[in-house]
Amino acid sequence: MTATTYDVLGIGNAIVDVLAKTEDGFLAEQGMSKGAMALIDESRAAAIYQAMGPATEISGGSAANTIAGVADFGARAAFVGKVRDDQLGNVFSHDIRAIKVAFDTRPASVGAATARCYILVTPDGERTMNTYLGAAQDLSPADIDPAQIAASSIVYLEGYLWDPKNAKESFLKASKIAHENKRTVALTLSDAFCVGRYRDEFLDLIKTKTVDLVFANEAELLSLYQTNDFNAALTQLRGDASLAVVTRSEKGCVVLSGDKATPVPASPVKQVVDTTGAGDLFAAGFLFGLVRGFNHEDCGRLGALAAAEVIQHIGARPQTSLKALAQASGLSV
Repeated sequence: MTATTYDVLGIGNAIVDVLAKTEDGFLAEQGMSKGAMALIDESRAAAIYQAMGPATEISGGSAANTIAGVADFGARAAFVGKVRDDQLGNVFSHDIRAIKVAFDTRPASVGAATARCYILVTPDGERTMNTYLGAAQDLSPADIDPAQIAASSIVYLEGYLWDPKNAKESFLKASKIAHENKRTVALTLSDAFCVGRYRDEFLDLIKTKTVDLVFANEAELLSLYQTNDFNAALTQLRGDASLAVVTRSEKGCVVLSGDKATPVPASPVKQVVDTTGAGDLFAAGFLFGLVRGFNHEDCGRLGALAAAEVIQHIGARPQTSLKALAQASGLSV
């Protein structure tokens, strides 16, 4: 088997987040569904940007945020995602490399602009996302480096990237290479609306063991199995997935492995400021624990620790050292 160069490699949308605080009334005026992620075109992106208040630009993207968290814990991380060779593409590339994440995907020289996500944060900390995918949609199987995949202990796939046909083929190529090299493949379902679009395909990925580990929140789980019965959905997921983690906000999470369901409490939070990236950073903590050989309960505790850090400030990437927080909690090696 190929020697391990990276602990976790993420494949996802390379996006720059544009965040602004707003009121619920603005969401209603704009016809936005609070707490959801909507895909938008370039003209709608321009209209939202013009209407929203003062904004902050921060490199984002779901899997990229997870990989940033993995690196912050002290693991070796890499990311695969497509940007354009424009201003925001340069911002994204600089930011992810600055946190010691390997990012070697060649930028596009023609076509759509670098992706951006307009995130409106209401006073309760809930985030509503409007995403223009732009160049991120152009990720192709040619961008998947077999040697890099083979050298990564865990390959982490972003459900949001399941929209474009080329990206699906990239996922399947990466999964096949990873499994040929006895690596673990993880998938985050990303969003309940995303699950609604691709329910049967996601279930097929899980049931055929194309993915070994599934991350979902409660809404995504219920959407996956089209039920309002949480325990019934858990039972179905346990039967379908080799390993799965379901997050439940302040209720913590449940780790499913075989016949075992392990509940893990949430970490304490003084004030919820912005929930953007909570699931992304939870996955970072869990994956870090997994590659370090921790039991599933401690992996969940690391996930809860990272999620709690990120929701107490604006932005989806950590501002306090996750490695230091883990060490303070006795959960680092």
